[in-house]
Amino acid sequence: MPARQASDGRIGTIDQASNEADAGYLVVDTGPWIFGQRVLLPAGTVERVDHQERVVHVDRTRQQVNDAPPFDADPADPEYRERVGAYYAANQLPLPGAAPRVV
Repeated sequence: MPARQASDGRIGTIDQASNEADAGYLVVDTGPWIFGQRVLLPAGTVERVDHQERVVHVDRTRQQVNDAPPFDADPADPEYRERVGAYYAANQLPLPGAAPRVV
């Protein structure tokens, strides 16, 4: 599986993927740097894909991925999806050149 790259370094490998319309996600095994936690990353966090290097870049930091809710065996569970969506919405990095968000 391709490696995952956070905005500040490698975060792990893709364990699962979904291509559901309006509900796509990746499950990433973060490996030993945080003791092998698996996390769900919504498709909207993907910044770019380098097919030649087999690397998927996301617009989150390693710490943001580390702090994400652990992967639930049922990613279709509405409560789990709500919790994950709220987490990533609250931890979105600003676009380059964009004004800082006021929370």
